[in-house]
Amino acid sequence: MTKINIAIIGGAGYTGGEMLRLLINHPNANIAWVHSNSNAGNLVTKVHTDLFGDTDIKFTDTMDWQAIDCAFLCVGHGDARKFVESNNIPESVCIIDLSQDFRVEPNTDNYIYGLPEMFKSQIKKGVNIANPGCFATAIQLALLPLAAAKKIESSIEISAITGSTGAGQKLAPTSHFSWRANNSSVYKAFTHQHLREVNQMIQRNGNPQVEVNFIPYRGDFTRGIIANCYTKFNGTIEEAYKIYNDFYADANFTHVSPTAVSLKQVVNTNKCLVSLELHEGKLLITSVIDNLLKGASGQAVENMNLIFSLDPKAGLKLKPQGF
Repeated sequence: MTKINIAIIGGAGYTGGEMLRLLINHPNANIAWVHSNSNAGNLVTKVHTDLFGDTDIKFTDTMDWQAIDCAFLCVGHGDARKFVESNNIPESVCIIDLSQDFRVEPNTDNYIYGLPEMFKSQIKKGVNIANPGCFATAIQLALLPLAAAKKIESSIEISAITGSTGAGQKLAPTSHFSWRANNSSVYKAFTHQHLREVNQMIQRNGNPQVEVNFIPYRGDFTRGIIANCYTKFNGTIEEAYKIYNDFYADANFTHVSPTAVSLKQVVNTNKCLVSLELHEGKLLITSVIDNLLKGASGQAVENMNLIFSLDPKAGLKLKPQGF
């Protein structure tokens, strides 16, 4: 059985923890080392206590590039590019970056945008991957079939809500329990950084310049994103469903639901579920994902599977959270 030797850089954060959880149980993965400056020498289970009993790996502050085939960068925005530029990483090492540093042109360098539903063939032939953002993934998977069919003819209105893990592990005034519990709030209205990825996707699919309005919300839960997108649609609901079902017919993780979708269907999975409604000429597209999996670490593993010609679902056959 093919074994991929893997490094995780920035292994102490939420996405690093999810990478560990997935790769420890991946049939083709061998975790060679997990880098963390602040936790070097400590067991990873000291930080990620949910992994106690599953691994005895320790964090390290040294990096043996010759020992690995693939490196996951789970560091902060702006830090990934600095890390790549300051380390002599062999060209043979596949880099999968979970930050925003290489996602948007003209700063993509030789990184392929890692949305498999849009760029599967390019990912299979690639080496370095810019993993999409969590909101960007949910929104793009809601809009991609319309964009590819050249059916976006007017402005797009989006509202989406994310769990607290979307803000990362570092404590902030809007992320601690006493503020977040029993609360919801708007942030970065019309200016969220993931809008650049959404606009780029629309333009890459040859659509005219359209106005995209996005209102993000912080939610009173830990994991998941639910995104509601609506725009004018000249057609029937049956025609809309045909566009979506045809587009996602061969998708490994994105599925079109005939009924309304909810977060508990996807939390702790790498799935995206999409549902449609038509109201007086306006098409409402709802998508749901787990922000730490399909929106981050799960999609990164999905990309690794494609690059190394593995079963696309290897290590990702996960079950929903349940009730």
